[in-house]
Amino acid sequence: MAVAKVSISLDAELVVEVMVLAGIGSPQDAVEAVVRDYIARGHRTEARAEHRDGVRREDGIAPLEPPQG
Repeated sequence: MAVAKVSISLDAELVVEVMVLAGIGSPQDAVEAVVRDYIARGHRTEARAEHRDGVRREDGIAPLEPPQG
């Protein structure tokens, strides 16, 4: 199965900073690592939020809803 690729242009200073912070020598690999980490963090946050909502429901505590009106 082939994976679609996207080419983008980024500011060189931004890419160099990502490379230094990630400790990765390839611009492509450094930016890809940051994007993958960002996505993984989002999934972990979603999982924690779902877990908390499930615990509240099991305890009989309904999640807070915003006031109406």
